[in-house]
Amino acid sequence: MRYSFVRWMGIALHSAALLCLAAPTLSPAQTAAPAATAPATTTAAPAPAAPAAPAAASNGNKAEGIENPYGIEALWKTSDAVAKTVLILLLVMSASSWYVTVVKLLEQSKTARQAKTAAQEFWNAGSVEQGAKKLEPNSPFRFIADSALNAIRKHDGLKGHIPLADWVSMSIQRAMDRVQSNAQRGLAVLATVGSISPFVGLFGTVWGIYHALTAIGISGQASIDKVAGPVGEALIMTAIGLAVAVPAVLGYNWLVRRNKVVLDDVRAFGQDLHAVIVAEVAQKK
Repeated sequence: MRYSFVRWMGIALHSAALLCLAAPTLSPAQTAAPAATAPATTTAAPAPAAPAAPAAASNGNKAEGIENPYGIEALWKTSDAVAKTVLILLLVMSASSWYVTVVKLLEQSKTARQAKTAAQEFWNAGSVEQGAKKLEPNSPFRFIADSALNAIRKHDGLKGHIPLADWVSMSIQRAMDRVQSNAQRGLAVLATVGSISPFVGLFGTVWGIYHALTAIGISGQASIDKVAGPVGEALIMTAIGLAVAVPAVLGYNWLVRRNKVVLDDVRAFGQDLHAVIVAEVAQKK
């Protein structure tokens, strides 16, 4: 009996030992499968998100390269009706100043050429009437010569009481004043543009800064990138005003100096013509 009990106890211990030895060999295989599958499930989700970040960054850089948020185009698109009116006004003033400068320069060059023609051909003619016909019809020298000849023809009636020399002198002086007035036409535009365009640009700057600071105050973001853009766009108005004013002032001073040279030739021609007509009339008497 004791032998059978010992025998069964040995068999039980032997079975338990076999189970203990078999358990470690099975448990790592069973635990390795979930451990291998777990990282696969966790790393599979973020895998497609990795290349998305560089793509977004590249799109942002591309947009920044195409659009300039601090240029004149952005200023025009983001400005209101008052700012756009100021920009249009400055554009009109600039165009008018350049137009006047070019036109007056061509007129002065033409008058200088006509002065040379008068000096070469008019004074070599046999009479004042013959010399006037050699001048160009639209020439100021032709206008002065015709005015002097008309004064001689119309020296009658109440005008006949005025001495002929004085009457001719008055007619020539009026003609020269008319030529001088025409020569100075348009210079007032340059003077006006040169004097008021900086203030027009400054008004646009003040208006733009006011709206920029108002928008910044409403948004509550006062960082340098939020302030520099709107304020910089507003300051462009002052730069445009100065860009309009400087050429107008320089053109005005240049044309006034050239006008003086041209009008000196006109005055000299008128004085010489008066002396010639008086001498010619005296010879006929």
